[in-house]
Amino acid sequence: MTTSVTKTQLRLGVNIDHVATIRNARGGRHPDPVRAARAAAIAGADGITAHLREDRRHISDIDIDRLSREIDLPLNLEMAATPEMLEIALRHKPHAACIVPEKREELTTEGGLDAAGQTEHLRPFVEALTDAGIRASLFIDPDPIQLEASISLGAPVIELHTGSYAEQSNEAGLFRELTRIVNAAAMADELGLECHAGHGLRFDNVGAIAAIPTIRELNIGHFLVGEAIFGGLDSAISRMRAHMDEARARKSA
Repeated sequence: MTTSVTKTQLRLGVNIDHVATIRNARGGRHPDPVRAARAAAIAGADGITAHLREDRRHISDIDIDRLSREIDLPLNLEMAATPEMLEIALRHKPHAACIVPEKREELTTEGGLDAAGQTEHLRPFVEALTDAGIRASLFIDPDPIQLEASISLGAPVIELHTGSYAEQSNEAGLFRELTRIVNAAAMADELGLECHAGHGLRFDNVGAIAAIPTIRELNIGHFLVGEAIFGGLDSAISRMRAHMDEARARKSA
């Protein structure tokens, strides 16, 4: 089944993990990720993303509990495919749960999930989330093999890892990685997958991704929290929203 999303507004999911990182650096309750989620809603976010890691380095169990109870926007829980995280997801029943790769020693997510190589491991997680009414998604690299594996797993949504694109410093590299994302987003649409994207997106590089008509949602966090230091979280989100909308409008014109 192929769906047309050309005229659909691109959604912005704001990841609030690193508000919690700043809080945890000193302890206590400030700054409060839930307060950041409320501010994001006012500034134009369409959803809130939070990654509950095994080591709880930023978002905590209490944060997930409060976000589930206290915010009106859809909550996207990023989680590793472990029994502990599945139990937490099934208890809180967020709007969505995005399964991501997770290594204890990494500073941030370093690449996409190997859905093709972990099909048997991932299948019961996708099925359990779906049965509970939670929208299951897989965070994958823009690779046809991973897209086909996502379909075989029954995941209705994939999120394309844009980290390699964001790291490029020359035109050739940017073109190569952008082409991979464009092709993967088109293939996702042809397969009937809802396509999201995220990782490393900034004011200066989000336009080319936002202009891809078959991408429905971008999830952005670290850059926005960093920009908030200089101009406020509401300003950073509003500017990102404007960059996204302008790029989508130019593509649709």
